[in-house]
Amino acid sequence: MLYTGVTNDLQRRVYEHKEKIIEGFTKKYNITKLVYYEIFEDAYTAISREKQIKAGSRQKKIDLVNSINQEWRDLYDAL
Repeated sequence: MLYTGVTNDLQRRVYEHKEKIIEGFTKKYNITKLVYYEIFEDAYTAISREKQIKAGSRQKKIDLVNSINQEWRDLYDAL
């Protein structure tokens, strides 16, 4: 399962997902690894990019992750 979201504090948000603090999609599907992220200067651009990614196929999302993280390692500790 792949999850795409937007936040103003990536480290905090990934921690919440890992610890299952927030009810929802990531808790239900046990999504705990950060395998890809992008940083933007403003919320409008970030939300536009999130919508673009969500509109893409599963394969496009897999290709996006593979473009920078072929091992699908958890990037959380490097934040």
